[in-house]
Amino acid sequence: MLKLYDTGVYLVNGADLYTDPAEVTAKTGKPLDQAKAAKGTMAYGILKAHNHGDSMDQMNLKFDSLTSHDITYVGIIQTARASGMKQFPIPYVLTNCHNSLCAVGGTINEDDHKFALSAAKKYGGIYVPTNMAVIHSYNREMMSGCGRMILGSDSHTRYGALGTMAVGEGGGELAKQLLGRTYDFARPQVIAIYLTGEPKPGIGPHDVALSICGAVYANGYVKNKVMEFVGPGIHNLPIEYRNAIDVMTTETTCWSSIWETDEKTEEYFAIHGRPEAYKKIAPAEVAYYDGCVYIDLSTIECTIAMPMHPSYTYTIHELQANAKDILHEIETQANSQIAKTAHMDLMSKLHSDGNIYVDQGLVAGCSGGTFDNLVAVADILRGRSTGNGAFTMSVYPGSMPAYLELVKNGSISDLAAAGVIIRECFCGPCFGAGDCPANGEFSIRHTTRNFPNREGSKPGEGQMSAVALMDARSIAATAANGGKLTAATDLMDVEYRTPKYFFNKSVYDKRVFNGVGKAEPDAELRFGPNIKDWPEMPALTDDLLVKVCSYITDPVTTTDELIPSGETSSYRSNPERLSEFALSRKDPEYVGRSKVLRQIERDRQAGKELPEEVQAVYAALTAAGVPNDPANTDIGSTIFANMPGDGSAREQAASCQRVMGASANFAKQYATKRYRSNCINWGMTPFLVQTPEVFELGDYIFVPGIRQAVLENKPEFTAYAVKPDGTVTPFPVTTGELTGPERQIIADGCLINYYRKH
Repeated sequence: MLKLYDTGVYLVNGADLYTDPAEVTAKTGKPLDQAKAAKGTMAYGILKAHNHGDSMDQMNLKFDSLTSHDITYVGIIQTARASGMKQFPIPYVLTNCHNSLCAVGGTINEDDHKFALSAAKKYGGIYVPTNMAVIHSYNREMMSGCGRMILGSDSHTRYGALGTMAVGEGGGELAKQLLGRTYDFARPQVIAIYLTGEPKPGIGPHDVALSICGAVYANGYVKNKVMEFVGPGIHNLPIEYRNAIDVMTTETTCWSSIWETDEKTEEYFAIHGRPEAYKKIAPAEVAYYDGCVYIDLSTIECTIAMPMHPSYTYTIHELQANAKDILHEIETQANSQIAKTAHMDLMSKLHSDGNIYVDQGLVAGCSGGTFDNLVAVADILRGRSTGNGAFTMSVYPGSMPAYLELVKNGSISDLAAAGVIIRECFCGPCFGAGDCPANGEFSIRHTTRNFPNREGSKPGEGQMSAVALMDARSIAATAANGGKLTAATDLMDVEYRTPKYFFNKSVYDKRVFNGVGKAEPDAELRFGPNIKDWPEMPALTDDLLVKVCSYITDPVTTTDELIPSGETSSYRSNPERLSEFALSRKDPEYVGRSKVLRQIERDRQAGKELPEEVQAVYAALTAAGVPNDPANTDIGSTIFANMPGDGSAREQAASCQRVMGASANFAKQYATKRYRSNCINWGMTPFLVQTPEVFELGDYIFVPGIRQAVLENKPEFTAYAVKPDGTVTPFPVTTGELTGPERQIIADGCLINYYRKH
C-alpha cells in the first residue's frame, strides 16, 4: 500500500498519524499549536542550526562540507579562484569517479585529476584518487554525520539515511560556500515519508525507491521539498538499504531528505570508526508535515522503471502480464522524444514464448554498488551461470573498502564464477560512459537514472538502446535465467546471507590526500592544456534582445538533453569546447544558430553595423511604438522549454548556453531549483511565460527595461515577440521570486562578475 495524503498531517510520538487536530489533542492531552508543531520536524532543527540569517522563512545556510567529482570540480575551483578565493574554508572532497576511463584518449582526464590534487594541496582539500570510491560512497563513509549538512555538485548528494541533510546543486552554489557566502533559500515544505511493515525476501531498496518515484514525480508532490522518513518501518531496514532508497529521492525532484536515526545508524558510524558522528535524531512529540506518503513496505513488489524515466514504473508481474501493450506504449512514447534518425526497439524483446528478454544487467554506483546489494546478487547467482549467450552482466562496487570486504567474504568469487564481470569503483553506467549496450539492446540497471542517452546512445547518429531500472536482486534473478526478465521474488531457492560488514579504512589512509587545515598557499596549481578559464560574460543591459534558437515542446527537458553526458564529460574543464555540445542530442542545430547571435553581439560591442535581420527587428519595434536603443541593447540567444532542468545538478547545462551566447531561458516552469539557480549564477535571466505560443523558433523577443525589472524583482512585465514578417506581439513575463543577491548576479552578468564587483 502506498498512499498520498491530500492534506497536512500530524505525527505524534514518531508513530501515529493524524489529520484532525482534535485527535492530536485527545492523544497528547495538550493544546495543539500548529506553528510549533511545524518546527518539530527533523528538517527544521537541522536547517535552523545551519541558518546564518535572521529569518527561518528566508534562510542563509552554511554547510559543514562540500563535495564534487571530476566532471565539476575544475569549473567550481576556477570560478572561486576568479572570484577571489584563497583557501577552502570548510572540508571539500574532490573525488574522481566520472572521468576515469580516459575514453576520449589523450591526457585531458588525468590532467583534471592532477589539477584536483594540486588544488587540494594549495587550498586544503581532500583528494580521493581515481577508482578509489564513487563520490557518494566516500561521503557516506567518511563525511556524513547526524545533524550535519553537505552540499555537493552532483544531484544525487543524499545522505539523509545517515542523519545528514545533503543537497545537490550547481557549481555556482559551491563557489559561494568557498567564498564564505551563504546558500540563500526560502524554507521548504516538509513531507513525511511514513514507513511501516517490512519488505518481503527478494524485495530490495530500488523496488521501494522506484515505487515512491512513480507515485510522486508526475504530480510534483515533493518538488523542491524535504522528504522526511519516519515511522516504525525504518527500524526494519538495514542502513545500506536505507542509503540506497535515500539516494533515489533526487529522482522525485525533492530538495533534500532526512531520516530518523536509531541503533543501526549508531552501529554504522561505529563500524566506520566515527562513533562521535552519531546522535539520535527524531521528530518532536508532535510534528506537523505539509503532506505524507504512507508506505506499507510489506506490500511493495518487484518493480521496474521503463525507458526513459525513473517514474515510469510498473511491477514486474504487471509488465509480464501486459507485455505487448506496455512495451508498445513505452516504445511509442520514447520514439516521440528522440531524434528521428534512431528508433527504440522494445517490441522485439517480447519473444514467442511470451517472455521478455533483456540483453544486459548492471549493478553500479551510489545506488546499486552497496555492500548489501552485491552480497544479495552473489547469494542469488552462487552456483548459477549468467550464460554464454548475448546477455552480459557487470557489477561496480561503490568503494574500495566495500570491494575488499566482498573479496574477503567470498562474494566476488561467487560473482566471477557465475560469469559476472567485476568493474572498478566508477559512476560511468549512470551517465552513459560505461558498459554501453549495442544498438537496439535493452539493459536493466540498478543505477539512478534511465534518461535519454544515459546508456550511451547517440540517436542523432542512428544509435539507440534502452534502459530500465530494477533492483539488484531482480537483475540477478534475470541473469540466472539467461536474460529472461524475472522478479527476484519468483526464485524460491535463494538463501540470503547477512554477513557482518568490516570497514577497512587503511586503504583510504594509504591513498587519499587529506589537506584539511593544512593549506599550502605557495603550492602551484597544475594545469593541463585542456583546462581553460571561464570567458568574460557581459553585464545585463537596460534592454534585452534575444532570438529563439531552440523551441522544445516536450513535457520535461532533462539536463542530459541540455548538455549530454558520456564522452562530452571529458571536455568539462574547457568551457568553449564543451559549449559546442550544447543541446547536441536534442536539437543539433542549436549551436549553429546560437553562434550567429554570439557573433552579432561581439560585432555590436566592437562597433560594427547590425545585420539587416536585426535592423528589421528594431524597425518593427519602432513601427509598433515600442521604444528601443539598439546601440545599448545586449543581443543573445535563448531557448524555450516547457519544464527544463530535470536531473543532474551540473552547472554546464546552463553555462554552455551562456558561453554559446545565450542571455536567457524561457519556460513555463523550471523542473528543479538547482537548474534555475544555474541559469541565475551564469547570468541568464530565468523567464517564466504562460503563453509561449506567441513566439516560435526563429522569432526574436525584446524585453525593454529588463535590468530594472530584475533589480526591482517586478512581479510581471512585458516582452515583445517579433516575427520575421514584422508582426510584434506583447506578452507578459516574470522571473519569479529572486533574492537580493540573485538579482544582482543577473544584472552583473554572472557570479564571477558579481564577486569581482562586490
